[in-house]
Amino acid sequence: MSSYLYRLGRWAFRRRRVVLGFWLALLVGMGVLSQAVKKDTNDAFNVPGTESQRALDLLDEKFPGSGGATARIVFAAPQGHTLDEPQYRKVVDPTVERAQAVPQSVTTGEQFLRGFTPSKDKTIGFADLHFAVPVEDLKDSTKEALERVADPARKAGLEVEFSGGVISTSEEETSAGEQIGVLVAFIVLLVSFGSALIAGLPLVTAIIGVAIGLSGIFALTAVTELNSTAPTLATMLGLAVGIDYALFIVSRHRQQLADGLDPAESVARATATAGSAVVFAGVTVLIALVGLLVVGIPFLSVMGLAAAGTVAIAVLIALTLLPALLGFAGKRAGRGRRPATGATAGLRWAQFVTRRPLVAIGAVIAVLAAVALPALDLRQGLPDDSIKPKDTTERRSYELLTQGFGPGFTGPLTTVIDFGGREDAKAIAQDAAKELRDFPGVAAASDPVFNESGQVAIIIVTPTGSPSSDATKDLVARMRDTAADIRHDSGINAMVTGTTAINIDTSDKLTAALPVFLVLVVGLALLLLAAVFRSIPVPVKAAVGFLLTIAASLGAVVWIFQQGNLADLLGVASTGPIVSFLPILMIAILFGLAMDYEVFLVSRMRESYVHTGRALDATVSGFQASARVVTAAALIMIAVFSGFIISDDVVIKSIGFALAFGVLVDAFLVRMTLVPAVLALLDRRAWWLPRWMDRHMPNLDIEGEKLLHELEPPAPAEPEQ
Repeated sequence: MSSYLYRLGRWAFRRRRVVLGFWLALLVGMGVLSQAVKKDTNDAFNVPGTESQRALDLLDEKFPGSGGATARIVFAAPQGHTLDEPQYRKVVDPTVERAQAVPQSVTTGEQFLRGFTPSKDKTIGFADLHFAVPVEDLKDSTKEALERVADPARKAGLEVEFSGGVISTSEEETSAGEQIGVLVAFIVLLVSFGSALIAGLPLVTAIIGVAIGLSGIFALTAVTELNSTAPTLATMLGLAVGIDYALFIVSRHRQQLADGLDPAESVARATATAGSAVVFAGVTVLIALVGLLVVGIPFLSVMGLAAAGTVAIAVLIALTLLPALLGFAGKRAGRGRRPATGATAGLRWAQFVTRRPLVAIGAVIAVLAAVALPALDLRQGLPDDSIKPKDTTERRSYELLTQGFGPGFTGPLTTVIDFGGREDAKAIAQDAAKELRDFPGVAAASDPVFNESGQVAIIIVTPTGSPSSDATKDLVARMRDTAADIRHDSGINAMVTGTTAINIDTSDKLTAALPVFLVLVVGLALLLLAAVFRSIPVPVKAAVGFLLTIAASLGAVVWIFQQGNLADLLGVASTGPIVSFLPILMIAILFGLAMDYEVFLVSRMRESYVHTGRALDATVSGFQASARVVTAAALIMIAVFSGFIISDDVVIKSIGFALAFGVLVDAFLVRMTLVPAVLALLDRRAWWLPRWMDRHMPNLDIEGEKLLHELEPPAPAEPEQ
């Protein structure tokens, strides 16, 4: 591996203008393609294999048009007034009529239209407007027309809000977070290198990589659906790993320049050695992200693949564009702060930890176990309007509906009954609606609505509990148990769906897939790490440390976003269940990033051990050689991820916090404290590998040992092109 990368780095250095031209052309080309073909993102959840999805498929088949978007228009009278007062009533009905004339709305089929419905005290009311197409296919002109219909009612003094995702008033602050993260990353690089020119190189390559990756992702919306979180996640990871991968190669290059190597030779060797670590770190991240496919949930698979594509581009840019840019920099890349030597802070910390390994191990485990305790209270759900920022129309609509109609009204359950040719379908449906009204936990159940054939009926059930409550989850389980008994006794197929049921099914499916995901991803990564380090204890220790990281990160997320501690400080608009895909997404990303630091840190230890044969000395010297750059890399990742915490979107905010906290814990407690302590405790046994495995395992030569034997004495400096 290192030999191939050596030749690649040397070629990119020599042909730097060609390499730079290629990447710039690709950047422009992908940008033009993206703008020409991209479509809007779609946050609809599709969960194949679940009852809620089967019910939705049946609705699409038997109730044409039912799969379109729905906008709920909510009216609220001023304090001390009711909507029945003449001055308000005369604007409510015309507003509903004008809304039904909005382009793309459904104007036929009474089962899909609901007139104005007031609350018992007449202070709050709503009307539903159905569209013939999903939210993502609504035109901007349609959304603007819908917003305008509320103007007369608002001028009359009514509060008018919208829900359903058709109208959104949230202001996205993620870009500001990205800018803050990049600024902090530049400061860290400037302090590390002492040169603005060299500090800017990792930022330039990372930004180019993210721009290409995002252009490709948006171009793919022409042929596949993409949720709005996927580009943000790809940006997070692309910036973080893009900067870090470049940082490792640049740091090795500068160290070699300080040792007297010619720039061309130094770039080639840095690409071969640090570049090998970048390749295997990147592959580990890719394994974790692509592993999300085993979950079987399309929106999560798309998120994983989008992020994986951006990471792959970051690796390619680090191995080609970065050596080319270092070629333009020439010997100037060695200017600025010199690589630290002597009794550095990293050396002193390594000596301290390895002198008392049991104390260090015990302290890390105790701290992480304490932080992880809130994770025992983890509750999961999918986002609804209750977690939107308080200044958005969706959040205000949610609060008004809850106030006027009860907490369960914002998350109704849709019971779909397929009678399969029964002649007494209508009578059975009426009995079913009556029985549902008497169900524990049901606030109301509508009369059944039949399709044209009279063989499929819909009953809307309003729970007494909120959509994310345990009571509603128990209600769905009881309804499905009863439906299973009916199916067994009479052959009538009844299913429960709706947003709330979909959320419950998604959480259950994610929970069931988690063990399989962990075994697959961790197992593949362990095999890869065993081949890289030619050791069994090292990858096992890496996996155990990662489990501690995940437990602590989940504990911190639950403590803040579910239990509400420090929520105001972080600007969390509303606490509640943790978004159900966060744990598995966090595991995928943090595992890849944790193995990044494992590879970069331990590869230097392995390199020293291979050359000296002294395990303890190799642990200390390898730590000293990599501590400063790993620290800088971790701080950069923390800065990039923390920048997303300022987002108003609580999902993005929680993902940003989880990743920033996870990197903090993993880099400084697990990799830079627990790892050297365990290696010191194991001594030479840390590098044990059964002979039969050693014979059959490929020699990946990540340390570049074979390369150093192959290389002739460095050639004289080549003129810059």
